[in-house]
Amino acid sequence: MNTFRGVHDMGGLPAGEVVASEHDFALWEKRVDALMVLLSRKNLLTVDELRRNIESLGADAYDKMSYYERWIYAITQTLIQRGVVSIDELGRRIAEVQARDDGGN
Repeated sequence: MNTFRGVHDMGGLPAGEVVASEHDFALWEKRVDALMVLLSRKNLLTVDELRRNIESLGADAYDKMSYYERWIYAITQTLIQRGVVSIDELGRRIAEVQARDDGGN
């Protein structure tokens, strides 16, 4: 019997009150959701891969990340694992976006 319990596995543990609240999603959160749908339709991401990569997060990272931060982490990991994007390419693209957002400074 496997007794390992991941940080994501809260079944049977007291978690306190669940507060149901409505809120607007940030643009980046909507984009992460859309990206997940598009990648799924192109057979570049499965829900199982998303879940596996989220569940692979350590407790500290899992607790610090928001819901959609976990999603974008898992999407990124899946694309790297599948060879769709390399870590080097991802780093270059991030640097390009940061330079553009900083006005080239």
